[in-house]
Amino acid sequence: MLRIPCPWCGPRDETEFCYGGQAHVPYPADPSTVDDADWAGYLFFRDNPKGWFAERWMHRAGCQRWFNVVRHTVTYEISASYPPGTSRPDVA
Repeated sequence: MLRIPCPWCGPRDETEFCYGGQAHVPYPADPSTVDDADWAGYLFFRDNPKGWFAERWMHRAGCQRWFNVVRHTVTYEISASYPPGTSRPDVA
């Protein structure tokens, strides 16, 4: 089981959280000009790296706030958690 560090509540078991997908996915600058193929890319296609990956999580059983986590997709090690709107920390 993962221990996910909520930036506001501290480390908790993963059962308290909801996964929200890839972090830092920018919304289209001018949505009225986006065609169907680009919308499909924005909505459904995400990176799937082997290594460090920034993800969104929501602490549903605690503060009910969204935040970002940098997690290794092979080892499940978590190196950082941080509020939305802030930059992703560098991970070695």
